[in-house]
Amino acid sequence: MLPIMHRERMKPEELIRLRRARDLMDRWYATPLDVPTMAQAALMSPSHFTRRFRLAYGETPYNYLMTRRIERAMALLRRGDLTVTEVCLAVGASSLGSFSARFTELVGQSPSAYQAAQRAAPAAAVPACVAKSWLRPKPSRGLSRIEEADARPGR
Repeated sequence: MLPIMHRERMKPEELIRLRRARDLMDRWYATPLDVPTMAQAALMSPSHFTRRFRLAYGETPYNYLMTRRIERAMALLRRGDLTVTEVCLAVGASSLGSFSARFTELVGQSPSAYQAAQRAAPAAAVPACVAKSWLRPKPSRGLSRIEEADARPGR
């Protein structure tokens, strides 16, 4: 049996292929993307792709894609010129119910409550790069394997 400290190393070629799939999600988040399509971009089978993506990035491809969609939805809702339904469709979500549930899970309030709070809040002069890091939705999950390894004593 391998010691707990042993961590599987990923080859650079594999990380490059996984990054290609992640870039596809970042670029085409508003289009219907499924795991087989993403896996094809990484030149892997869907199940192998899902396992390796989670190992590399600490979350499943679907969770990564939904987080990206929610980030974009937050930006569109802050603009205030679109309804929640229009934002839902603009970011590629197919169901308003599942979009709202996921948005609430990640952001902590419903899309309409978020939009209303943004309208009521005075505009702050914060650079976009800082605002993006502050406003990035944080999934309510435990630490990833990478974060757990970094948090171990003696590291």
